[in-house]
Amino acid sequence: MTSSMRSLYSDKSRYLKAFRLFLERSTEHECMQEFIEKELPTIISSIGREKSSINVLGVGSGAGEIDLKMLSQIQAHYPGVPINNDVVEPSSDQITNYKELVAKTSNLGNISFTWHNKTSTEFENEILEKKEEKKYDFIHMIQMIYYVKDVSNTVKFFKNLLAPNGKLLIILISGNSGWDTLWKKYCQYFASYDICSTITSFDLRKILDVEGAKYEQYKLPSVMDISECFIQGNRNGELLVDFLMETHNFCTTAPTHLVEALLEDLKLPGCSDKKDGKIGRA
Repeated sequence: MTSSMRSLYSDKSRYLKAFRLFLERSTEHECMQEFIEKELPTIISSIGREKSSINVLGVGSGAGEIDLKMLSQIQAHYPGVPINNDVVEPSSDQITNYKELVAKTSNLGNISFTWHNKTSTEFENEILEKKEEKKYDFIHMIQMIYYVKDVSNTVKFFKNLLAPNGKLLIILISGNSGWDTLWKKYCQYFASYDICSTITSFDLRKILDVEGAKYEQYKLPSVMDISECFIQGNRNGELLVDFLMETHNFCTTAPTHLVEALLEDLKLPGCSDKKDGKIGRA
């Protein structure tokens, strides 16, 4: 990797632009909505059993769109029960957006919100220093596990924060998706990034198996339109490539041969559907 290449996450502003564009060009939120409607009710069916209140923790909650949909399901399953919702999010802009969304959303009267403007690691260290572990009935970590240094210890920490009957929901890249195909080939170029950017569901399963943890797996098939990536100089295309490769300005900082190789690989059946120009993210 050349010295000029760095993690996309090192530039929070560009990362958010790339992330928002990803949401616009993908079916990510649609597949999440389907999961929340069809699968989440069963997952949360026992978390509030015989409890006077329910504690929820969102780690890397972003602007809160998915959080509120999940909270709505919890409200429906446990009508009238107070819900204490803690939010861990490193982006102050995203927290502001989250608060604005809460302010204009009705039927949240029985939900209290506490925002923690910090990374999951900073939140973890704070809890460990206080030595006062609040237990949670439902913890969700959606598409954020790539941004921690020690995935195994992070999962173990949050798993230990679960109350009796509590559930931990982790959503991440599938081990047999187009994203995984790319990451396996190009992971060497992420080696010096200060994040575990290439972890997939296969890796998470190994971690859980080692711990002897019981878990269930769900498939959330999502695709992203990558057709703009093949238009030279297209700003949206370059942002999408940044998001795919977790690299800041990949098209301008990576060696030319590497950029050309990536664009060719993106066209291959293992990465995308040639007809629709979409890459799978399950």
